[in-house]
Amino acid sequence: MITLQGKTIAFLVAPEGVEQAELTEPWQAVREAGGTPRLVSTQSGRVQAFNHLDRGDTFHVDEVVGELTAGEHDALVLPGGVANPDALRMDPAAVDFVRSFFDAGKPVAAICHAPWTLIEAGVVRGRTLTSWPSLRSDLVNAGAKWVDQQVHLCTDGPNTLITSRKPDDLPAFGDALVTAFAKR
Repeated sequence: MITLQGKTIAFLVAPEGVEQAELTEPWQAVREAGGTPRLVSTQSGRVQAFNHLDRGDTFHVDEVVGELTAGEHDALVLPGGVANPDALRMDPAAVDFVRSFFDAGKPVAAICHAPWTLIEAGVVRGRTLTSWPSLRSDLVNAGAKWVDQQVHLCTDGPNTLITSRKPDDLPAFGDALVTAFAKR
């Protein structure tokens, strides 16, 4: 059995707009593997999740970017939703936080629209990723190779990068990120 015992995993989301399933399902995969997930956002309080365009649940923020470093976490998960990564890529502290995981060689997992934040952090050039199909041109223009796969694991860079396309891919995404995070 793969275990994340003793590992702390940051889940970075904006105050509003994260796709709920893309937060909760990987979160549960980390917990079931014995890891400690921590909800990180750009503001303290609670974040508002969405089920596509409908409001979902709210979740308590554990930590605020700008007040912590990648050194306090073993890996990073970037859930999607359209509004979530769009807000994160406009926040310098969030972008710096994401980049710090690449600088530290720590694994990062991103699903759906989350690679927008990776593009803003300048960490996709020379990497192979998958995403929601509408991000293909954005990723290619940023120097990445885009593939249409349920999950893609890229080790051609300073860290392991796990990417996935959409909510339908969540079971495979959860398995892949737990396996990659356990190897770190």
